[in-house]
Amino acid sequence: MDAKTKYKAKKIKAVFFDIDDTLRVKDTGYMPESIRYIFKSLKEKGIVTGIASGRARYGVPEEVLELEADYCIKLNGAYVKDKEKNIIFQRPIPAELVEIYKSWADQVGIHYGMAGRYEAVLSHRNDLISKAIDNIYPSLAVNPDFNQDQDIYQMWTFEEQGDALQLPEELREDLRLVRWHDNSSDVIFNGTSKALGVSKLVEHLGLQAENVLVFGDQLNDLELFDYAGISIAMGVSHPELQKKADFITKTVEEDGILYALEELGMIEKQVYLPQNDIENYKGTLANIKTNQGNLRVKLFPDYAPKAVKNFIALAKDGYYDGVIFHRVIKDFMVQGGDPTGTGRGGESIYGESFEDEFSEELYNIRGALSMANAGPNTNGSQFFIVQNKTLGYSLKELVRGGWPQEIAAIYAKEGGTPHLDRRHTVFGQLADAASFDVLDEIANVKTDFSDKPVDSVVIETIEVIDE
Repeated sequence: MDAKTKYKAKKIKAVFFDIDDTLRVKDTGYMPESIRYIFKSLKEKGIVTGIASGRARYGVPEEVLELEADYCIKLNGAYVKDKEKNIIFQRPIPAELVEIYKSWADQVGIHYGMAGRYEAVLSHRNDLISKAIDNIYPSLAVNPDFNQDQDIYQMWTFEEQGDALQLPEELREDLRLVRWHDNSSDVIFNGTSKALGVSKLVEHLGLQAENVLVFGDQLNDLELFDYAGISIAMGVSHPELQKKADFITKTVEEDGILYALEELGMIEKQVYLPQNDIENYKGTLANIKTNQGNLRVKLFPDYAPKAVKNFIALAKDGYYDGVIFHRVIKDFMVQGGDPTGTGRGGESIYGESFEDEFSEELYNIRGALSMANAGPNTNGSQFFIVQNKTLGYSLKELVRGGWPQEIAAIYAKEGGTPHLDRRHTVFGQLADAASFDVLDEIANVKTDFSDKPVDSVVIETIEVIDE
């Protein structure tokens, strides 16, 4: 994300979210837990939260309602209210236009739907219509005369023509089609859009467009992206929308909204420190069997995927079987993984050295499994386990130096090698007390002038266990 966009974020006072494939995955209903954290955090900062959707209130999923957004812009901007249900703005389609549209649809042989304030209806029900609409508005009734006693805020087409379908000239003066499904378009009153609804609310709040940040993914967000101070497109968004975005974030499944807000500095980054919760961390377990005992290590594939893949593949291939710990330094670390036993050999599964994978959530605390290297991005097969129990820095000094409070506390209490952070890739952590006992036994063996054990400490094999 560029510096200009980050600077603009300092002016943001309201954030609006689309629903489908933005807050949640439309096809599966999945909404990441991070969304609740986001709404809570924004509200605590005094930032207005809003839903800006093509859906009506009766089509908003329960998990989205539970977020308790401050405002809702619904039906593509035709209806705006606050969480106390006070109406801020509404703009139904003129009744005569609804009748003209219905007559045209009947004439050209397409089916349609109509959305009112409290419910929506269909002109007909068939498989094509059900496939398009039921995921958003399930079990809609068939009532082509619904508009006789109800205001209509939005309509739909149901057909197979796709973008080839065009409104006749007499309707194009007042209505437009916005494609949202292979077999359906929203039919919207010209001038009505999410941007209109948001602008009416922004005016109501006494804010400006530059104070607005929006998230979206589809064509009905185009005008909103033109309007807002900052616009962010989801990773699966329509190509035309991406062209207008200030930033394209990750997908819903990848916590795209959280990632963007963290990058903007609007939400503190959530840092999970797996080494501080190693007992509960679920992942691959490696049992390094040595002639001194077993070193059980939990690996971190989500944080250092290349290093973990390399280690597991080499272990399963028997690459480490019979290899010694060629360098053992008490109160520092034990190092192995070189089949030559010299510290100058070994190669990765990639056929060449591979890059470092540093994480803000992994550190060279006591018991950390890290890649040995000969400089930046020179990882091969060699690794070391941090054994140091004593530290030359205080907790306060580490925190001042930029280490997280929790990690600084671990360093201060248990030891480690903070000077190796951001120099060596951490990709695992000793999993239990018995393994630490074995680590200390190895560190206490007699070594020669080159720190090589006089009596070899041998890796008999490395067993990989998928938990």
